[in-house]
Amino acid sequence: MRPFLALLLSVFSLSAADPASFALPAPSAEGTLPGEGALRRYDGYVKRWNTIRPQWATEVAKDQGSVVFFGDSITQGWGTDFRKAFEGMKLANRGIGGDTTRGMLLRLQEDVLSLHPKAVVLLMGTNDIEVEVPVDAIGRNFQKIVAALKAHDPKMPVIVCRIFPSSAAKKRPKETILAVNELFAAAVKGDPQFTVLDTYALFADAAGDALPSLFPDLLHLNAAGYAKWASALRPIFATLGHLDTAADDFTPEDGFVSLFNGKDLAGWGYRTTPARKGVPKPGAPLFVEIKADQPFDGRSESADGRYRAVNGRLVVTTPAEGRRIQALWTTREFPEDFELRLEFRATPNADSGVYLRKPQLQCRDFLVAGPYKELKRYKPQDWNELVVVVKGGVARATCNGEVLEEAMKVPETGPIGLEGDRGQMEYRRLRIKTLAR
Repeated sequence: MRPFLALLLSVFSLSAADPASFALPAPSAEGTLPGEGALRRYDGYVKRWNTIRPQWATEVAKDQGSVVFFGDSITQGWGTDFRKAFEGMKLANRGIGGDTTRGMLLRLQEDVLSLHPKAVVLLMGTNDIEVEVPVDAIGRNFQKIVAALKAHDPKMPVIVCRIFPSSAAKKRPKETILAVNELFAAAVKGDPQFTVLDTYALFADAAGDALPSLFPDLLHLNAAGYAKWASALRPIFATLGHLDTAADDFTPEDGFVSLFNGKDLAGWGYRTTPARKGVPKPGAPLFVEIKADQPFDGRSESADGRYRAVNGRLVVTTPAEGRRIQALWTTREFPEDFELRLEFRATPNADSGVYLRKPQLQCRDFLVAGPYKELKRYKPQDWNELVVVVKGGVARATCNGEVLEEAMKVPETGPIGLEGDRGQMEYRRLRIKTLAR
């Protein structure tokens, strides 16, 4: 076991029956404890730490196997009923107002890992920025939390929410938030156990600060803000199997044929890609090269797990690399004129696309990722209908009835494809109808 983990466990070896064992460590003891940055000492924080943690210790048995939300006052603000946002899920709230990454590191074992969570949702760092903990030190505390989570259970899903925007007036300037978010993303890059959710872009205004309509004090969410955060988390929970578990009973309209059976990837696969030329630039997205066609008939997911059939949805999972560009294709081609219909749901700032024989129609979290940022009917983090009519080599595409492309040129024949880039995309009810010429 790594030294800091051994020390972390020893800190909490006292009996859960003794409230004093959960008291905030004295200033004189800080030098012997893991992590960096002075622990906070204002009255409200100390009282919350010293009273709620002994209470949580009495609830360990009850909260076993929960999805645990771990953070500061923004997490605490969910309450214990989580505002009824995730009906049917077993949840535990382990947020303490005012907490920092070091405080969270010190209480991780007792407050979170002792529950043997099914998944953990992390949000942290904004208070470190306020009290001017150095950015690199915040990153190192986060790395220790990541290491402890992995040591506990390397298969336990962890959702890392990017620090929300705030304001320089709240001692949380945009530039520092972005720098810390980049360190957090770098710490889990390439590790499929961790899903980074772009909750910064979700809540930022044009200047990169908090939206006053959702953050009345430019720091804490109102009810509408929590509803928006919930909508961002629900698609991830659905892919993990905690929500949307019922089968989709949708039946295609007359004349339409399903392209996806909802159970496996029959009729879909990877197609050979040309070798990329040159050496990728540092920080460039990963372009996946496929050396030979790979059909996925009878399989519930692609060979690399990026594309999955989950309860009637064709899911393009969030890439561990941050950006991973690849495409799943139908194994058949479509030379006839056709109408394609499907529904899609995107996590915040997700980037994907639908290939029409070969050219790509952008299919994204449009209002954040673009390019169609002025749509009036697009529903963020909810299901949206895409309809594409291809006639005579020209495609007309609409989203919820609003025009995306009026006359997009497409080849005479080719397959239908779904691209993955960043974030998670889900597709369902994919069906196609041949049109008479």
